[in-house]
Amino acid sequence: MPSQVDTQVDLRELVVGNQAFGPSDVVTIRQAIVDNHLNFIELRDSASELEHSEGLTPAGRTKLGVCQYLLGMFKVASETLSTADGGAMSLYYMGRCALELGAYQLAIDRYEQSRTSGYDKDYCLLGIAEAQRYRGNLADAMNILDNMFGPIEQTVEYLYQRAATVSAVGGNLSEAIALYERAVQVDGNHSGALFGLALENDRRGNDDEALALYERAVNTFPTGLGALLNLGVFYEDNNQYDKAQICYRRILDAHPTHKQALLYMKDASASGNILYDEETQRRNDRLAQILNQPVSNFELSVRSRNCLTKMGIETIGDLTRTSEAELLSSKNFGETSLYEIREILSSKGLSLGQFANERKSTDPPIDVSHMSADEQALLDRPIADLNLSVRARKCMVRLGINTIGELIRKTGDDMLECKNFGVTSLNEVREKLAVLGLKMRGD
Repeated sequence: MPSQVDTQVDLRELVVGNQAFGPSDVVTIRQAIVDNHLNFIELRDSASELEHSEGLTPAGRTKLGVCQYLLGMFKVASETLSTADGGAMSLYYMGRCALELGAYQLAIDRYEQSRTSGYDKDYCLLGIAEAQRYRGNLADAMNILDNMFGPIEQTVEYLYQRAATVSAVGGNLSEAIALYERAVQVDGNHSGALFGLALENDRRGNDDEALALYERAVNTFPTGLGALLNLGVFYEDNNQYDKAQICYRRILDAHPTHKQALLYMKDASASGNILYDEETQRRNDRLAQILNQPVSNFELSVRSRNCLTKMGIETIGDLTRTSEAELLSSKNFGETSLYEIREILSSKGLSLGQFANERKSTDPPIDVSHMSADEQALLDRPIADLNLSVRARKCMVRLGINTIGELIRKTGDDMLECKNFGVTSLNEVREKLAVLGLKMRGD
């Protein structure tokens, strides 16, 4: 399928006119909107005009259904296409709609019918592989991809589907990232490839790279909801609430009842009304950088260093949450060591015990008596294995939760205290744990 098109087109004429409509026209529409998002409004208005035109033919209903799909109106598009001409293109986009609506077996059936009717065989197979991946049939998805040969292997869609499948299988992150990067090199406007690469960087903590990729992903068309949601959360974390609201509004324009977008929009709108003191934020950022500095960066005597290690004190922030009495109560920690610590903190404008009130109480130990050996082994697995959303993952970072064991020692109320972590994210965490047969403390 072509990737470079002449975007100086009359979208209304393309949609409303009587000329033949095929896959290359879809590429033209998508590229036109990438080049100028105002063309989205033109597409929406033209589709509405086509819908209400007299004597709409079955072929015209195929065109209308495809346009509705591009607009994100998946249920409406599916209904329109079901009364269209029944040709290969209408069947293919019925498959696309079914996939978006979560009807994965139906999507597979429609792709198979489309292939039989003469639609591009390779793209139908890629659609089937994607549906199998979403169903959790990763071996079947990979088998389809492994048995595709020729020019299709160099296309952005193949590289994207293979990257997403490798990522879902797990265990070979470097291969998934390499495939996503190749896909983006082939087509820098592929929303799925950009989102996948952004997500992998996000999971690895490469926030700057992830943010840049999310921003590129939301400037593609059609734009994935995941990219808009994750970018909105990034903007909220950077206190750019107006930008976050724009992301959520774009979702709600196409999906007015989208629960997550509605909740996030409400939070961002409320936060956006708070006056933001940039100078205060800069000071807080500088303080946070200082507090996160490890004590190993400073020259300390062996005795002082050993005592701090035994007490689990790793950063300057840990020292500011520890009192002089607590330090002196540690074996072999005397006045000389205390003087060393005071000097370090004083040079940073800080003091021992300065933020002692912010220290959280120690979580109770986990009762593993009722757990099998396999369940106990789960406790040491990293939080990343839960594949949480960006919002939930960032809360884990803020709370210093690195393993599943550390997570289930927390209560729901503990989690809800974290910035930007609401009931939706809490339910997500509970659902992920339930799959493993685990619960949070108090559940």
